[in-house]
Amino acid sequence: MVFLNPNEISFPDPAFYHPDNGIIACGGDLSPKRLLLAYENGIFPWFNPDEMILWWCPNPRFILFPNDLKISKSMRKIMRDEVFTFSENKCFREVMENCMKVPREGQDGTWISDELIESFVKLHEMGIAKSVEVWQNDELVGGFYGLQIGKVFCGESMFAKVSNASKAAFIYFVQKNQNKLNLIDCQVHTEHLESLGAKMISKEEYLKTLKQNA
Repeated sequence: MVFLNPNEISFPDPAFYHPDNGIIACGGDLSPKRLLLAYENGIFPWFNPDEMILWWCPNPRFILFPNDLKISKSMRKIMRDEVFTFSENKCFREVMENCMKVPREGQDGTWISDELIESFVKLHEMGIAKSVEVWQNDELVGGFYGLQIGKVFCGESMFAKVSNASKAAFIYFVQKNQNKLNLIDCQVHTEHLESLGAKMISKEEYLKTLKQNA
């Protein structure tokens, strides 16, 4: 494992570094500049609050090609009946805070920290980090956030306070951006996103696609 110099913004090239567990490096910081460099190179942070910062580039990589989006009959009805309304970049910080606080099935705790939120908010102010919000009766009930690198959207985390809210957010976003994005990075496998058409590809293919679309 490579230990990052906190005084130098750099990462090992994940195309030539192949740890079995997918951890490319550790340490460094969560500054906006380092985060942006990480995502531009297919790397993302993921760690427990009491751990050193860990930087990942797993093989295989869980992704969605927008044209592969799958929408079940029940979700088609939810979208058609306008059960939810949607907005983008309306309350970015609140989306991140909900992703940090709202429990997710199969996960204990969160890797999202106050420091990470502050850095992502700065990236949001730069137009790089983006959020999608889901509303029901004027209440924020779901959403997700991530970074856009060229024609690649790097999804980070999502939350739902009512059933199907995060799925609806994802469907809304993908359908709206099918002609603007060529790849959505889902990072690691979840059954939730697999049901929507996400699949595994090799790290090599992911990094090649990222480079072509950045």
